[in-house]
Amino acid sequence: MVGMKTQFFVKLIPPRPTFSQEMSGEEAVAMREHIEYWTGLVKEGKVHVFGPVQDPEGVYGVGVVSAESEKEVRELTRNDPAARIMMSYKIYPMRAILPS
Repeated sequence: MVGMKTQFFVKLIPPRPTFSQEMSGEEAVAMREHIEYWTGLVKEGKVHVFGPVQDPEGVYGVGVVSAESEKEVRELTRNDPAARIMMSYKIYPMRAILPS
């Protein structure tokens, strides 16, 4: 159905487990731009929440996105500044319970 939004769980996987402790200058700039980018998506209503998960085995990022298709979510991740520093993404459809 056109216009129906589905929620997706997006996992941002850093290029190495120690990434959050030893970012290069270029990586730190990309991550600041990444935060600005995802904050903008929150303001547009496309993203409900995002942020880092402090997993002791290695920090990674998560986000909950509303989109019409996985293709749309993949486009959002392709445009993410973090993509240029070898971040990778896993995208899973989900049934989010959102307040009305």
